Amino acid sequence: MNKIITTFIFLSVLFASSQADDTKKYGEEISLTEKTKISEIVANPQDFIGQKVLVEGTVVNVCEKRGCWIELSSDEEFESIRVKVQDGVIVFPMETKGKKAVVEGEVYSFDYETEVECNGSDCKKSAEKHDECENHKKEIKTIYQIRGIGAEI
Repeated sequence: MNKIITTFIFLSVLFASSQADDTKKYGEEISLTEKTKISEIVANPQDFIGQKVLVEGTVVNVCEKRGCWIELSSDEEFESIRVKVQDGVIVFPMETKGKKAVVEGEVYSFDYETEVECNGSDCKKSAEKHDECENHKKEIKTIYQIRGIGAEI
């Protein structure tokens, strides 16, 4: 019986240490030690613009074309934040999806113009009339992301 328990403990320690070795590093070494909750950034993104942060979450999405971004789940349900890296400097493989990640980077924002769908019947006739429709609107949306410089997944 003691041999079984000893073997079980040995295998558990061996398995746990092999899991720790599976962590892969991307980009620069992480220098920050204090983590910021993703929910705090999402709640007050303007407070974090230009700040270097260390965040942790599960990778819920990965750029399929170049591996140039990952999306991390927040500590709050239905929240996430995108971590964008410089193309080719860091490449996140698709296999990172579903894994825990710790990422260091700088919070930034950018604006983009989007069209709000028009409900008027005139809008469906032609592209020219679509721009004239009084229900046709363009909105400027602000997106907040983290410019990733280093990650451990």
